[in-house]
Amino acid sequence: MAFIDLSGVSGAKYRFRLWRDGTDHLPIAGNFVVVLEGSAEVAVIGMTNDLSQARSATKAKGEAHVYTRLNVARATREAEHADLLSHYPKARVVGEEG
Repeated sequence: MAFIDLSGVSGAKYRFRLWRDGTDHLPIAGNFVVVLEGSAEVAVIGMTNDLSQARSATKAKGEAHVYTRLNVARATREAEHADLLSHYPKARVVGEEG
């Protein structure tokens, strides 16, 4: 899938784009998730000021896909991150803000 839509606990839907293996990502702020292949299980939820570094932070490889969502406003990133974490409490949290 090129896109995945995830819901937060609030009911809001967030669209993430697949970050294909072997491609670079723009160094822009945003949120990211790792979804296990063949399921809708969200294994990792994160946010960062530089999405180009997100893949190495997730340690995702093989049977997992990294999806990203561009968010320029810090307040938006933080609100979406918290909403998703509340809906997927078993997901590992990764990322940094600063």
